[in-house]
Amino acid sequence: MARKNYARRYAQAIFEIAQSSGELDRWDRDLERVSVLAGETEARMFLENPRVNAADRIALLERVLAGVNPLAINLVRLLAERDILHLAGNIAREYKALLNARRGIEQVKVTTALALDAPQTQALERRISELTGKNVQASFEVDAGIVGGFVARIDGKLLDGSTRTRLATLKKTMAGSGE
Repeated sequence: MARKNYARRYAQAIFEIAQSSGELDRWDRDLERVSVLAGETEARMFLENPRVNAADRIALLERVLAGVNPLAINLVRLLAERDILHLAGNIAREYKALLNARRGIEQVKVTTALALDAPQTQALERRISELTGKNVQASFEVDAGIVGGFVARIDGKLLDGSTRTRLATLKKTMAGSGE
């Protein structure tokens, strides 16, 4: 929980900077690049190593993150100095959530029994938008255990249209009617 709170505070501060400078999309892209860098074990170990001098760290950052906002590079240096570079991915996700909220987009996690192609994912996103009355952006994962249909998590709520749940409901109904 502490990680999420730290990440949220950093993301909120970055969002305010990005908003005041009119660079919301640039910061979104830059934080994604920072997140990728921080996810690389060797880079993170090098950047967080107190034996590596600051000039070498900065040189690596400027080389790897060429074209990234200088403030984003400063963020990486700060996170590395505090040994919390591993939070970069969480910060990027929290920032994305703030950006989506500003744009009226609701993140949805959708689980299907089979992988869907692009037209199917777009159709399912439209259907979930219709059901919820919200503009949604879905991330998809596959779990054969749901048998068919889909399960969507949106704003702390669960839309369960899975075959597994329908079969379980039918089983309870049939077991109850046998009395």
